[in-house]
Order: sequence, then C-alpha cells, then structure tokens
Amino acid sequence: MISPINVNSTGIDQNTFDAIVIGSGISGGWAAKELCEHGLRTLVLERGRNIVHNKDYPTATKHPWEFTHRGRVTQEYRDANPLISKAAGFGEDTQHFFIQDKDHPYIQDKPFDWIRGYQVGGKSIIWGRACQRWSKHEFIAPAKFGYGIEWPIGYNDIAPWYSHVEKFIGVCGNNDGIEAMPDGEFLPPFDFNCVEAHVQKSIQQHYKDRFLVQARWAHITQPQDIHLQQGRGKCQARNLCMRGCPFGGYFSSVSSTLPWAQKTGNLTIRPHAVVHSILYDDQKGKAKGVRIIDANTHEATEYFAKVIFVNASALNSNLILLNSTSNRFPAGLGNDNGLLGKYIAFHNYRASVSADMDGFDDQYYYGRNPTEPILANYRNLGKQDTDYMGGFTTFTGAYRTRGKQEAVDAACGSALKDAVASSGNWRAYMYMQGETIPKETNHVRLSDTEKDQWGIPLLVTSVGYDDNDEKMIKDFITQSSEMLEKAGCKNIDAYDTQQAPGLDIHEMGGCRMGKDPKTSLLNAWNQLHACKNVFVTDGACMTSTGNQSPSILYMALTARAARYAVNELKRQNL
Repeated sequence: MISPINVNSTGIDQNTFDAIVIGSGISGGWAAKELCEHGLRTLVLERGRNIVHNKDYPTATKHPWEFTHRGRVTQEYRDANPLISKAAGFGEDTQHFFIQDKDHPYIQDKPFDWIRGYQVGGKSIIWGRACQRWSKHEFIAPAKFGYGIEWPIGYNDIAPWYSHVEKFIGVCGNNDGIEAMPDGEFLPPFDFNCVEAHVQKSIQQHYKDRFLVQARWAHITQPQDIHLQQGRGKCQARNLCMRGCPFGGYFSSVSSTLPWAQKTGNLTIRPHAVVHSILYDDQKGKAKGVRIIDANTHEATEYFAKVIFVNASALNSNLILLNSTSNRFPAGLGNDNGLLGKYIAFHNYRASVSADMDGFDDQYYYGRNPTEPILANYRNLGKQDTDYMGGFTTFTGAYRTRGKQEAVDAACGSALKDAVASSGNWRAYMYMQGETIPKETNHVRLSDTEKDQWGIPLLVTSVGYDDNDEKMIKDFITQSSEMLEKAGCKNIDAYDTQQAPGLDIHEMGGCRMGKDPKTSLLNAWNQLHACKNVFVTDGACMTSTGNQSPSILYMALTARAARYAVNELKRQNL
C-alpha cells in the first residue's frame, strides 16, 4: 500500500531542484557530472541502497579461501534465484551487487533474462567495461539497408563527445586505423599473450579485411592528471573488477562521475527511491517533477525540477515513461505515436567457439588481464555481403589451463598436487556480440492486472530472436572455427547456448531517437519530441543496436544532451 504523498512535510521549495536524474548508473552518473559541473542543483534518484566507493566493497580484497563456498553460491541460492544467478560475473563474491529474483518480478510473454543491479552506481560496478566507438556505418546501415529508421545523428556528431568521455574515464587501447572501430583517446593497452599474438598474425596472413586488436577497455593503465584528481589509480590486473575496485582502476559512476559531481556542492543523491512516474503540467505543457515511492517505507514523495533526465536503464526507463500518464499523455509520457516500449532490441551473444592450441609450453603471462582482444566487425561493413543484416564484434583471447589433463588424470597423492599446480595446455576462444534488428513486435508494456510491492504495474517483456539472428550465428561459428583452424588450433568446439534474450545485458530501444516524431520518441538531442524538458539518454534511446559495446555511447550521448540542456535552460527554452 502506498502511503500519502509527502510534499508539504518538508515544503515544496526543499523538494525543488534545477534538474532531476533518474538512475545513478553509467549514463545517470554522467548526467549528474555534467549538470552539476555547469551549476545546476541536481537530484539523483536511485531505487537501490547507497554505495560509497571503497567503503562498500566488502569482498574486494578477500582471498578465495575466505569465502565460505570458495566464490560459488549454494544450490539453494541458485534454486531461489534461477534468473540472476545466470548473469556474467555473478558469484558469492559479487552477489550483493545483483538483485534477488523474488524482490523484483516481471512478466515474460517470451523468455527474457532481465539482469539488474540496484544500488547507487547501478550496473556500472558490474559492467563488462568494453569501450569501442561505433563506426559511421553503424549509424547509417539501418536506413541504408532497410532494417531500421534513420538515426538523427551520425558519427561526426558524437565523435567529440566520445573523446570527452574517454579522457575522463580512462580507456586503454591502440589507435589502429580500423574503419569498423574508430580510434579514440587511449591509454596504453594491455598486451597480447603469446597465443593471442600468434592468432593475430595468422588472421593478418589469411584475411585482408579482418583486424584483431588489443582491447579497448575502461581501465586506467597509465593514470593521467584527470584520473588522479578523481582519486583513481592504475589498474592492478587483478581481474576482480565486479567486486568493486579499491584502486578505481576501472570506471564506475561510484568511483568517478558521482564523486566528481559531489565535489561541486550541487549534487543530492536520494537512494531507496523507486520512481513511480514523471509528473506532467498540462497548463505549462512540460514535465514538472517526479513521483517516487520510498523502497522501505512505501511513502510517496514528489520532487520538482526544470529538466529531467531518464537514465533508469533501458527497460526501467520504458516502464517509468509508460506509467507517466496524464490528460495530455494517456498512453505514457511523449507517446503520441503509440511506439513507446516498441522496437526493443539487444545483442546476440549465443555463439562461441573454443579450441586447444599445442606448443608455447615455455611461455606464460603476467597478471590477470581484465580485458580481451577484439576482432573488429568484418561483415556488412558499408555494403551488404551476407544473407543477413547487420554485423558482429568478436571478443577473443587465449589462456593457459592449470595442470595438463593427462598428467592430472594419471596422478594421485602428492603427484596429483604437483600435476594440478603445474601449467597446463593453452586454449583459445571467440564469442560473438551480434547486432539485432529492432522490430515493433519486440516490445515491453505494462501489466493491466499485476503490480509490484510499491503499487507500480509490472513490466511485461515480449522479445525474441528471428531468422536474421539464426543466420548470423551460423556464419559466426563457421568463420570463427575457420580462423582458429588456420591459426593451428585443434579440437575446435562450437556452441550455440540458445540462451534467452536479455542475458547479454545490452537491452536497448523502446524510446528511440529519430528525425520524424511519427516514427520516434526522441530528437537528435535526446529530448522527447512532445515534452522538451525530458531527456532519455540510456539504452532506451537507441535507434538500433550496432555491434559495438554500447555503454560508452550512452555516456557520450548523455554528456552531449546534458550540455545542450544546460544551454537551453540558459536561453529559457526549457
């Protein structure tokens, strides 16, 4: 049961800010940083608990033997959380940064694994950290080849904002001059190990249009002054990132953008704030604030601001907008065309290939590299050269197992201990991150009958694969197997996990950008066409998915939109 609205108890003035940001994750943190830096008193609403950098990383420095179950969760926990326990990086050491299934239900028309982490910082604490720029072709391809609408911006519009973000967060990599993956503002990369270098050389020899390069990842390998000002240091190559990094070696909003915003004196963070809806003023013709439900007390409170940024993570942002009804917008805020919640898309992660690599027994590697090499997209780049639409990025790498299997199998007692402790065989792998086609039938909507514990309608997901995805999977497996074989790998195994959409954690769309208000919800500045003081800059804004990892694009779009909002406020246009 929702308690009465708490406005007058503290006074409307105390609940009024220049800007409100819904969500404190990767894009929400950037909205807060930019708005606060430019003088706006900003309220960040986060539905989860508060997290403070370093202070709230309880497992960051623990040894494996200090965990009751050596890093694994019990079968009882898995049985109680069959969804979230599938998430990449989930374990006994990180489970406190993920939701529990029972606390946050939703309805699946089709199987969809909705991975969530609710705390200040959101999923920025547990993200994968890959940071490739989109190529110009990813912005152009959907309209050019007829599988989507036209983006209202192109690569040249966002390139300066990529640079702005890269310099601040710290991205390692090389300027490789690849058309499919533009260069950026990079710190020195993590080097290849010997097998990765061998695979790269083989691909160079056998394929003129395929480029395996060192990782472009949000890790500080050589701190610059801007990183030291943030209190962050060099990545220690521990590869324990999802526990929270005490060194600030990788980017999260908790270690970087939110503390930076806090230093301005303009930031207020309100944790345990489950956003119910955005409030619309019919007389003024714009949004006036946000209604929240306290996660613990269930008390309703309204906050007010001149500008609102929606950064709750793609599906939650759709949920909030759909639930923000008024006389002007009976079907959801800005939803004049009925497309809000439609054209949901994701990345296709189903396929992978792995193999043994003989030799290199006298070589190993130093540290635990938290990054992976990237094979840039080589399909449908500026032209249509396959029987499917879109392209795919390939993440790849090589590692050495512990103990040669034949020696382990033959040993017992102290000999078994020695065999396990010795270096084993080399293995190489590749896995796909494939573009998917946004379709009107892939959608989310609000339940007509079921609500959560805060009285908010449950989200219904209806998202699935199509024939285009199946064709891309087959091509990826064929090409990746061939590349590993040419590199000298043996015992090549190909996998199609058949996993449901969503497990990639790259859900996008539903409130897409576009040039035409009849076919899109947002303009080129991420403003709602029909409500100019509301901006949506997380994954919900995506017109198409591209094949690159999307988080750094969200950050760049957010910084760009926030700067625009600041200028529009100064001109009194919002």
